[in-house]
Amino acid sequence: MTHPDHVLTVLRRDPDLARLAAGAFDFDLAGAEHVEEVRLASGAPVAGDDTGGTFFLCADGPVLYASSEGGAGLIGAGLDEALEIVIGLPGWHDYTDLDPEADDEELDEVFARTEDEIRSSYGPGLDADRSTLLSALGLRRVPRRELLRRLQECLLRTEPEFLLVNADEGCAYEPLDRLPRPPLWQTVLAPGRADLVRMRADQDCWNTIANDPVRRATALRAAQYDRQPGDLQLLRALLRQEAADRGNTPELRLAAVLVGLHGMAEDHAMLRALREADLDVHFLLDGFPDCPGALAQWAADIDWSDYGRDPHDAYDLTWTALARRQGRTELARAALIRILDGTGPRDEVLLGGIARELEALGDLGQAIRARRLHASLQDDADRHGSALVDLVSLQRRHSEVAAAWGPSAWPPEARAHRGGRSGPGSP
Repeated sequence: MTHPDHVLTVLRRDPDLARLAAGAFDFDLAGAEHVEEVRLASGAPVAGDDTGGTFFLCADGPVLYASSEGGAGLIGAGLDEALEIVIGLPGWHDYTDLDPEADDEELDEVFARTEDEIRSSYGPGLDADRSTLLSALGLRRVPRRELLRRLQECLLRTEPEFLLVNADEGCAYEPLDRLPRPPLWQTVLAPGRADLVRMRADQDCWNTIANDPVRRATALRAAQYDRQPGDLQLLRALLRQEAADRGNTPELRLAAVLVGLHGMAEDHAMLRALREADLDVHFLLDGFPDCPGALAQWAADIDWSDYGRDPHDAYDLTWTALARRQGRTELARAALIRILDGTGPRDEVLLGGIARELEALGDLGQAIRARRLHASLQDDADRHGSALVDLVSLQRRHSEVAAAWGPSAWPPEARAHRGGRSGPGSP
Protein backbone atom coordinates (compact mmCIF):
# COMPACT_ATOMS: atom_id res chain seq x y z
CA MET A 1 0.00 0.00 0.00
CA THR A 2 1.42 3.37 -0.99
CA HIS A 3 1.34 6.29 1.43
CA PRO A 4 -1.19 9.01 0.51
CA ASP A 5 1.52 11.66 0.65
CA HIS A 6 3.54 9.75 -1.94
CA VAL A 7 0.66 9.47 -4.41
CA LEU A 8 -0.29 13.12 -4.00
CA THR A 9 3.32 14.26 -4.23
CA VAL A 10 3.81 12.41 -7.51
CA LEU A 11 0.66 13.98 -8.98
CA ARG A 12 1.57 17.46 -7.79
CA ARG A 13 5.12 17.26 -9.14
CA ASP A 14 4.12 15.96 -12.54
CA PRO A 15 1.60 18.20 -14.36
CA ASP A 16 1.21 15.65 -17.16
CA LEU A 17 0.16 12.91 -14.72
CA ALA A 18 -2.18 15.33 -12.95
CA ARG A 19 -3.72 16.21 -16.29
CA LEU A 20 -4.30 12.52 -17.09
CA ALA A 21 -5.91 11.94 -13.69
CA ALA A 22 -8.17 14.95 -14.10
CA GLY A 23 -9.26 14.00 -17.60
CA ALA A 24 -10.92 10.67 -18.23
CA PHE A 25 -10.64 9.63 -14.57
CA ASP A 26 -12.13 12.81 -13.08
CA PHE A 27 -9.61 13.12 -10.23
CA ASP A 28 -8.67 16.78 -10.39
CA LEU A 29 -6.21 18.19 -7.87
CA ALA A 30 -6.83 21.67 -9.23
CA GLY A 31 -10.60 21.39 -8.99
CA ALA A 32 -12.76 23.80 -7.07
CA GLU A 33 -13.56 23.25 -3.42
CA HIS A 34 -16.77 21.49 -2.53
CA VAL A 35 -19.99 23.41 -3.09
CA GLU A 36 -20.63 23.78 0.65
CA GLU A 37 -18.91 23.30 3.98
CA VAL A 38 -19.30 19.75 5.24
CA ARG A 39 -18.22 17.55 8.12
CA LEU A 40 -18.87 14.07 9.38
CA ALA A 41 -21.95 13.65 11.56
CA SER A 42 -19.68 12.77 14.48
CA GLY A 43 -18.22 16.26 14.21
CA ALA A 44 -14.93 15.14 12.70
CA PRO A 45 -13.72 17.31 9.82
CA VAL A 46 -12.95 16.00 6.34
CA ALA A 47 -9.96 17.33 4.39
CA GLY A 48 -10.83 18.07 0.80
CA ASP A 49 -7.81 20.10 -0.24
CA ASP A 50 -5.42 17.15 -0.24
CA THR A 51 -7.30 15.24 -2.90
CA GLY A 52 -9.05 18.03 -4.69
CA GLY A 53 -12.66 18.72 -5.53
CA THR A 54 -15.10 16.46 -3.79
CA PHE A 55 -12.76 13.68 -2.71
CA PHE A 56 -12.17 13.90 1.03
CA LEU A 57 -9.56 12.23 3.21
CA CYS A 58 -10.99 11.11 6.53
CA ALA A 59 -9.10 10.28 9.72
CA ASP A 60 -6.96 7.14 9.35
CA GLY A 61 -7.12 7.39 5.58
CA PRO A 62 -10.51 6.36 4.13
CA VAL A 63 -11.58 8.37 1.07
CA LEU A 64 -15.08 9.83 0.94
CA TYR A 65 -16.60 11.13 -2.26
CA ALA A 66 -19.33 13.79 -2.21
CA SER A 67 -21.30 14.72 -5.29
CA SER A 68 -22.67 18.17 -6.05
CA GLU A 69 -26.16 16.62 -6.05
CA GLY A 70 -26.03 15.78 -2.35
CA GLY A 71 -24.78 12.19 -2.41
CA ALA A 72 -21.78 10.85 -0.51
CA GLY A 73 -20.07 7.56 0.23
CA LEU A 74 -16.76 5.88 0.96
CA ILE A 75 -15.01 4.73 -2.19
CA GLY A 76 -11.76 3.40 -0.74
CA ALA A 77 -10.22 2.26 2.52
CA GLY A 78 -7.26 4.43 1.58
CA LEU A 79 -6.17 6.75 -1.17
CA ASP A 80 -4.37 4.01 -3.06
CA GLU A 81 -7.50 1.81 -3.15
CA ALA A 82 -9.67 4.78 -4.10
CA LEU A 83 -7.37 5.68 -7.00
CA GLU A 84 -7.19 2.07 -8.16
CA ILE A 85 -10.99 2.15 -8.35
CA VAL A 86 -11.21 5.59 -9.97
CA ILE A 87 -8.53 4.75 -12.55
CA GLY A 88 -9.47 1.10 -13.04
CA LEU A 89 -13.21 1.82 -13.24
CA PRO A 90 -13.62 5.14 -15.06
CA GLY A 91 -17.27 6.08 -14.86
CA TRP A 92 -17.55 4.24 -11.53
CA HIS A 93 -20.53 6.42 -10.57
CA ASP A 94 -22.64 4.32 -12.94
CA TYR A 95 -21.60 1.06 -11.29
CA THR A 96 -22.67 1.55 -7.70
CA ASP A 97 -25.76 -0.64 -8.09
CA LEU A 98 -24.35 -3.27 -10.45
CA ASP A 99 -24.49 -6.88 -9.35
CA PRO A 100 -20.86 -7.97 -8.85
CA GLU A 101 -21.99 -11.59 -9.24
CA ALA A 102 -23.37 -11.00 -12.74
CA ASP A 103 -21.78 -13.06 -15.50
CA ASP A 104 -18.65 -11.77 -17.23
CA GLU A 105 -20.42 -11.01 -20.48
CA GLU A 106 -23.00 -8.79 -18.80
CA LEU A 107 -20.44 -6.86 -16.76
CA ASP A 108 -18.02 -6.49 -19.66
CA GLU A 109 -20.81 -5.06 -21.79
CA VAL A 110 -21.58 -2.39 -19.17
CA PHE A 111 -17.90 -1.52 -18.69
CA ALA A 112 -17.29 -1.34 -22.44
CA ARG A 113 -20.29 0.89 -23.06
CA THR A 114 -19.26 3.33 -20.35
CA GLU A 115 -15.63 3.45 -21.43
CA ASP A 116 -16.62 3.96 -25.07
CA GLU A 117 -18.59 7.02 -23.98
CA ILE A 118 -15.54 8.31 -22.11
CA ARG A 119 -13.33 7.76 -25.18
CA SER A 120 -15.75 9.76 -27.28
CA SER A 121 -15.17 12.72 -24.97
CA TYR A 122 -11.48 12.39 -24.06
CA GLY A 123 -9.98 10.53 -27.02
CA PRO A 124 -8.91 6.95 -27.70
CA GLY A 125 -5.99 6.90 -25.26
CA LEU A 126 -7.95 5.72 -22.22
CA ASP A 127 -6.16 2.37 -21.84
CA ALA A 128 -2.70 3.89 -22.32
CA ASP A 129 -3.46 6.69 -19.85
CA ARG A 130 -4.68 4.14 -17.31
CA SER A 131 -1.47 2.11 -17.60
CA THR A 132 0.68 5.24 -17.34
CA LEU A 133 -1.07 6.45 -14.20
CA LEU A 134 -1.08 3.11 -12.41
CA SER A 135 2.60 2.57 -13.11
CA ALA A 136 3.70 6.09 -12.16
CA LEU A 137 1.72 6.06 -8.90
CA GLY A 138 2.83 2.57 -7.91
CA LEU A 139 -0.71 1.23 -8.00
CA ARG A 140 -1.95 -2.19 -9.05
CA ARG A 141 -4.00 -3.20 -12.07
CA VAL A 142 -6.91 -5.01 -10.43
CA PRO A 143 -9.61 -6.92 -12.37
CA ARG A 144 -12.68 -4.76 -12.83
CA ARG A 145 -15.01 -7.26 -11.14
CA GLU A 146 -12.81 -7.11 -8.05
CA LEU A 147 -12.75 -3.31 -8.16
CA LEU A 148 -16.54 -3.29 -8.36
CA ARG A 149 -16.75 -5.56 -5.32
CA ARG A 150 -14.37 -3.33 -3.36
CA LEU A 151 -16.26 -0.20 -4.35
CA GLN A 152 -19.57 -1.58 -3.14
CA GLU A 153 -18.05 -2.91 0.10
CA CYS A 154 -16.72 0.58 0.79
CA LEU A 155 -20.05 2.21 0.02
CA LEU A 156 -21.76 -0.12 2.48
CA ARG A 157 -19.27 0.89 5.17
CA THR A 158 -20.11 4.59 4.86
CA GLU A 159 -22.63 4.70 7.67
CA PRO A 160 -22.62 5.21 10.51
CA GLU A 161 -19.03 6.41 11.05
CA PHE A 162 -18.71 8.36 7.79
CA LEU A 163 -22.12 9.95 7.40
CA LEU A 164 -21.52 13.34 5.76
CA VAL A 165 -23.62 16.35 6.77
CA ASN A 166 -23.94 19.97 5.75
CA ALA A 167 -21.90 21.88 8.34
CA ASP A 168 -24.44 24.69 8.70
CA GLU A 169 -27.82 22.97 8.55
CA GLY A 170 -26.84 19.48 9.70
CA CYS A 171 -28.76 17.64 6.96
CA ALA A 172 -27.22 14.36 5.83
CA TYR A 173 -26.03 13.52 2.35
CA GLU A 174 -27.87 10.68 0.63
CA PRO A 175 -26.08 7.40 -0.17
CA LEU A 176 -24.40 7.24 -3.57
CA ASP A 177 -25.96 3.84 -4.12
CA ARG A 178 -29.18 1.88 -3.64
CA LEU A 179 -27.51 -1.23 -2.23
CA PRO A 180 -29.58 -3.12 0.36
CA ARG A 181 -28.60 -2.55 3.98
CA PRO A 182 -29.85 -4.31 7.11
CA PRO A 183 -32.53 -2.37 9.02
CA LEU A 184 -31.43 -0.78 12.27
CA TRP A 185 -33.52 -3.14 14.36
CA GLN A 186 -31.69 -6.13 12.96
CA THR A 187 -28.31 -4.78 14.01
CA VAL A 188 -29.49 -3.67 17.43
CA LEU A 189 -31.37 -6.90 18.19
CA ALA A 190 -28.49 -9.21 17.19
CA PRO A 191 -26.84 -9.39 20.64
CA GLY A 192 -30.24 -9.88 22.30
CA ARG A 193 -31.06 -12.74 19.97
CA ALA A 194 -27.73 -14.35 20.81
CA ASP A 195 -28.40 -13.94 24.54
CA LEU A 196 -31.87 -15.41 24.14
CA VAL A 197 -30.37 -18.50 22.52
CA ARG A 198 -27.90 -18.77 25.42
CA MET A 199 -30.64 -18.46 28.03
CA ARG A 200 -32.69 -21.17 26.37
CA ALA A 201 -29.71 -23.50 26.32
CA ASP A 202 -28.14 -22.81 29.72
CA GLN A 203 -29.85 -21.51 32.84
CA ASP A 204 -26.44 -20.79 34.42
CA CYS A 205 -26.13 -17.65 32.26
CA TRP A 206 -29.46 -16.18 33.34
CA ASN A 207 -28.10 -14.08 36.21
CA THR A 208 -25.25 -12.69 34.11
CA ILE A 209 -27.62 -11.51 31.38
CA ALA A 210 -30.45 -10.41 33.71
CA ASN A 211 -28.10 -8.36 35.91
CA ASP A 212 -26.87 -6.29 32.95
CA PRO A 213 -29.57 -3.65 32.25
CA VAL A 214 -28.68 -3.27 28.57
CA ARG A 215 -28.37 -6.98 27.84
CA ARG A 216 -31.60 -7.54 29.73
CA ALA A 217 -33.45 -4.90 27.71
CA THR A 218 -32.11 -6.26 24.43
CA ALA A 219 -32.98 -9.84 25.36
CA LEU A 220 -36.55 -8.76 26.21
CA ARG A 221 -36.89 -7.07 22.83
CA ALA A 222 -35.56 -10.21 21.17
CA ALA A 223 -38.09 -12.31 23.11
CA GLN A 224 -40.87 -10.02 21.90
CA TYR A 225 -40.19 -11.04 18.30
CA ASP A 226 -39.19 -14.66 18.92
CA ARG A 227 -41.73 -16.22 21.26
CA GLN A 228 -41.54 -19.79 22.43
CA PRO A 229 -43.80 -21.56 24.95
CA GLY A 230 -40.81 -22.67 27.03
CA ASP A 231 -39.60 -19.12 27.67
CA LEU A 232 -41.81 -18.36 30.67
CA GLN A 233 -39.18 -19.08 33.33
CA LEU A 234 -36.49 -16.95 31.69
CA LEU A 235 -39.01 -14.15 31.11
CA ARG A 236 -39.86 -14.23 34.81
CA ALA A 237 -36.16 -13.93 35.64
CA LEU A 238 -35.80 -10.90 33.38
CA LEU A 239 -39.01 -9.34 34.76
CA ARG A 240 -37.97 -9.74 38.41
CA GLN A 241 -34.55 -8.23 37.80
CA GLU A 242 -36.00 -5.33 35.81
CA ALA A 243 -38.40 -4.60 38.66
CA ALA A 244 -35.62 -4.83 41.25
CA ASP A 245 -33.13 -2.68 39.33
CA ARG A 246 -35.07 0.02 37.55
CA GLY A 247 -38.73 -0.12 38.52
CA ASN A 248 -40.86 2.00 36.22
CA THR A 249 -39.46 1.34 32.74
CA PRO A 250 -40.76 0.49 29.27
CA GLU A 251 -38.89 -2.81 29.57
CA LEU A 252 -40.78 -3.67 32.76
CA ARG A 253 -44.08 -3.15 30.95
CA LEU A 254 -42.91 -5.29 28.02
CA ALA A 255 -41.73 -8.04 30.36
CA ALA A 256 -45.06 -7.92 32.21
CA VAL A 257 -46.94 -8.34 28.94
CA LEU A 258 -44.76 -11.21 27.74
CA VAL A 259 -45.17 -12.99 31.06
CA GLY A 260 -48.88 -12.14 31.28
CA LEU A 261 -49.58 -13.68 27.87
CA HIS A 262 -49.04 -17.10 29.50
CA GLY A 263 -52.00 -16.39 31.82
CA MET A 264 -50.61 -18.02 34.97
CA ALA A 265 -52.26 -17.21 38.32
CA GLU A 266 -48.90 -17.00 40.11
CA ASP A 267 -47.75 -14.34 37.62
CA HIS A 268 -50.95 -12.40 38.22
CA ALA A 269 -50.11 -12.36 41.92
CA MET A 270 -46.51 -11.25 41.23
CA LEU A 271 -47.54 -8.41 38.93
CA ARG A 272 -50.25 -7.26 41.32
CA ALA A 273 -47.68 -7.12 44.11
CA LEU A 274 -45.39 -5.00 41.93
CA ARG A 275 -48.23 -2.57 41.22
CA GLU A 276 -49.17 -2.26 44.88
CA ALA A 277 -45.56 -1.62 45.92
CA ASP A 278 -44.90 1.28 43.49
CA LEU A 279 -47.32 3.96 42.36
CA ASP A 280 -45.41 4.53 39.10
CA VAL A 281 -45.62 0.83 38.29
CA HIS A 282 -49.31 0.96 39.14
CA PHE A 283 -49.86 3.46 36.32
CA LEU A 284 -47.37 1.72 34.04
CA LEU A 285 -49.48 -1.45 34.18
CA ASP A 286 -52.71 0.46 33.66
CA GLY A 287 -55.91 -1.54 33.45
CA PHE A 288 -54.43 -4.56 35.23
CA PRO A 289 -57.25 -7.06 35.90
CA ASP A 290 -58.43 -8.06 39.35
CA CYS A 291 -59.14 -11.61 38.18
CA PRO A 292 -56.23 -13.95 37.32
CA GLY A 293 -58.34 -15.44 34.57
CA ALA A 294 -58.30 -12.11 32.71
CA LEU A 295 -54.49 -11.75 32.78
CA ALA A 296 -53.84 -13.26 29.35
CA GLN A 297 -56.48 -11.06 27.69
CA TRP A 298 -55.11 -7.93 29.38
CA ALA A 299 -51.64 -8.78 28.09
CA ALA A 300 -52.95 -9.65 24.63
CA ASP A 301 -54.76 -6.32 24.32
CA ILE A 302 -51.60 -4.36 25.16
CA ASP A 303 -49.53 -6.59 22.93
CA TRP A 304 -51.84 -5.95 19.99
CA SER A 305 -51.94 -2.16 20.50
CA ASP A 306 -48.35 -1.44 21.59
CA TYR A 307 -46.00 -4.30 20.71
CA GLY A 308 -46.75 -7.07 18.24
CA ARG A 309 -44.37 -9.45 16.54
CA ASP A 310 -42.97 -7.44 13.64
CA PRO A 311 -39.93 -5.24 14.49
CA HIS A 312 -40.68 -3.10 11.44
CA ASP A 313 -43.81 -1.88 13.26
CA ALA A 314 -41.94 -0.63 16.35
CA TYR A 315 -41.80 3.08 17.17
CA ASP A 316 -39.04 4.80 15.20
CA LEU A 317 -36.99 5.70 18.26
CA THR A 318 -37.16 2.30 19.95
CA TRP A 319 -34.07 1.10 18.13
CA THR A 320 -32.10 4.34 18.30
CA ALA A 321 -32.59 4.43 22.08
CA LEU A 322 -31.46 0.82 22.41
CA ALA A 323 -28.45 1.46 20.16
CA ARG A 324 -27.52 4.42 22.37
CA ARG A 325 -27.77 2.29 25.50
CA GLN A 326 -25.58 -0.32 23.85
CA GLY A 327 -22.89 2.32 23.36
CA ARG A 328 -23.35 2.43 19.58
CA THR A 329 -23.26 6.19 19.49
CA GLU A 330 -22.59 6.70 15.79
CA LEU A 331 -25.17 4.11 14.78
CA ALA A 332 -27.81 5.88 16.86
CA ARG A 333 -26.72 9.33 15.68
CA ALA A 334 -26.80 8.42 11.98
CA ALA A 335 -30.25 6.84 12.30
CA LEU A 336 -31.63 9.83 14.20
CA ILE A 337 -30.29 12.29 11.62
CA ARG A 338 -31.89 10.25 8.84
CA ILE A 339 -35.20 10.21 10.72
CA LEU A 340 -34.93 13.95 11.41
CA ASP A 341 -34.23 14.68 7.74
CA GLY A 342 -37.42 12.85 6.83
CA THR A 343 -39.75 14.54 9.32
CA GLY A 344 -42.66 16.72 8.25
CA PRO A 345 -45.48 18.83 9.67
CA ARG A 346 -47.26 15.77 11.06
CA ASP A 347 -44.25 14.62 13.07
CA GLU A 348 -44.53 17.00 16.03
CA VAL A 349 -44.37 14.28 18.71
CA LEU A 350 -41.60 12.45 16.89
CA LEU A 351 -39.51 15.63 16.69
CA GLY A 352 -39.65 16.03 20.47
CA GLY A 353 -38.46 12.45 20.90
CA ILE A 354 -35.68 12.92 18.36
CA ALA A 355 -34.47 16.01 20.20
CA ARG A 356 -34.38 14.13 23.51
CA GLU A 357 -32.47 11.23 21.99
CA LEU A 358 -29.92 13.52 20.32
CA GLU A 359 -29.49 15.40 23.57
CA ALA A 360 -28.90 12.10 25.38
CA LEU A 361 -26.20 11.33 22.81
CA GLY A 362 -24.57 14.68 23.52
CA ASP A 363 -25.20 16.02 20.00
CA LEU A 364 -26.61 19.40 21.01
CA GLY A 365 -26.25 20.83 17.51
CA GLN A 366 -28.61 18.27 15.97
CA ALA A 367 -30.85 18.44 19.05
CA ILE A 368 -31.21 22.20 18.51
CA ARG A 369 -32.14 21.55 14.90
CA ALA A 370 -34.87 19.14 16.04
CA ARG A 371 -36.09 21.53 18.76
CA ARG A 372 -36.26 24.40 16.28
CA LEU A 373 -38.44 22.34 13.95
CA HIS A 374 -40.53 21.16 16.89
CA ALA A 375 -41.12 24.73 18.04
CA SER A 376 -42.15 25.83 14.56
CA LEU A 377 -45.04 23.35 14.59
CA GLN A 378 -46.64 24.60 17.82
CA ASP A 379 -49.85 26.58 17.25
CA ASP A 380 -50.92 26.64 20.87
CA ALA A 381 -49.30 29.59 22.71
CA ASP A 382 -48.45 27.63 25.85
CA ARG A 383 -46.92 24.72 23.97
CA HIS A 384 -45.05 27.13 21.71
CA GLY A 385 -43.61 28.96 24.70
CA SER A 386 -42.57 25.71 26.35
CA ALA A 387 -40.93 24.55 23.12
CA LEU A 388 -38.99 27.81 22.88
CA VAL A 389 -37.78 27.43 26.47
CA ASP A 390 -36.42 23.99 25.58
CA LEU A 391 -34.78 25.40 22.45
CA VAL A 392 -33.16 28.32 24.25
CA SER A 393 -31.87 26.04 27.00
CA LEU A 394 -30.15 23.86 24.41
CA GLN A 395 -28.71 26.90 22.62
CA ARG A 396 -27.20 28.17 25.85
CA ARG A 397 -25.66 24.79 26.62
CA HIS A 398 -24.31 24.73 23.08
CA SER A 399 -22.66 28.13 23.65
CA GLU A 400 -25.15 29.86 21.37
CA VAL A 401 -25.94 32.54 23.93
CA ALA A 402 -26.52 35.32 21.42
CA ALA A 403 -28.76 33.07 19.35
CA ALA A 404 -30.72 32.09 22.44
CA TRP A 405 -31.70 35.69 23.17
CA GLY A 406 -31.82 37.04 19.64
CA PRO A 407 -34.23 36.66 16.74
CA SER A 408 -32.69 33.34 15.68
CA ALA A 409 -34.13 31.72 18.79
CA TRP A 410 -37.44 31.93 16.96
CA PRO A 411 -37.73 29.61 13.96
CA PRO A 412 -38.49 31.43 10.67
CA GLU A 413 -41.87 29.73 10.47
CA ALA A 414 -42.72 30.80 14.00
CA ARG A 415 -41.62 34.41 13.43
CA ALA A 416 -43.89 34.61 10.39
CA HIS A 417 -46.74 33.00 12.28
CA ARG A 418 -46.30 35.30 15.29
CA GLY A 419 -46.06 38.48 13.29
CA GLY A 420 -42.32 38.97 13.72
CA ARG A 421 -42.03 38.85 17.52
CA SER A 422 -38.45 37.81 18.12
CA GLY A 423 -37.67 36.92 21.71
CA PRO A 424 -38.38 34.12 24.15
CA GLY A 425 -39.86 36.64 26.53
CA SER A 426 -42.41 37.95 24.05
CA PRO A 427 -46.03 37.40 25.02
